[in-house]
Amino acid sequence: MAAVRLCDRLAFAFGWIHPDPAWMARAGHAVRSDGGVWVIDPPDGDGVEERIRELGEPAGVVQLLDRHPRDCAALARRLGVELHVLPFGGVDGAPFEVVSVVRRRHWHEAALWFAAERTLVCADALANAPGYSAPGEAVGVHPMLRLFPPRVLTTFPAEHLLLGHGEGLHGPAARAGIDAAFAAPVRGLPAWGVAQARRVLGLG
Repeated sequence: MAAVRLCDRLAFAFGWIHPDPAWMARAGHAVRSDGGVWVIDPPDGDGVEERIRELGEPAGVVQLLDRHPRDCAALARRLGVELHVLPFGGVDGAPFEVVSVVRRRHWHEAALWFAAERTLVCADALANAPGYSAPGEAVGVHPMLRLFPPRVLTTFPAEHLLLGHGEGLHGPAARAGIDAAFAAPVRGLPAWGVAQARRVLGLG
């Protein structure tokens, strides 16, 4: 298994970033709420299962995006819990609200809002990774969503923003990052395009 890098270390949650591919900064999270630990969009890696169990009793695994199952099914089996794939209708007894972010023919994405923890968990719609956010952005709207951004994500008083790509934001930076990302999402597209061209050409 790959050696993952820990991130978003909180009293009730933690995240980890898979090393491959580096430009995606694929991140998974475990959030403890109401006595159970919910595992969200996890890539597998060294020590991931053990750290989840250390956080508390596993309650379920949630896949938030149709096109990236990652290692959700494998971890759900090992943890002995149910896998919830795009649970737009909610999960009975779960301590979170399921937010409908994108529902298009080739793109279905949800987010989770843990109200007690003031924590918003996103898959792809918001990201902090070289392949998704523009230089200088603390967090950016996915490039393919910038013309019609999912503003439903601005309606939550988030104190913690956990992302499927890259490290999250915490404290006042979480709300400020969301507001800035949606203030003028199209403005960042040219800088994002230049950064991607440089990455592809190996120019840094």
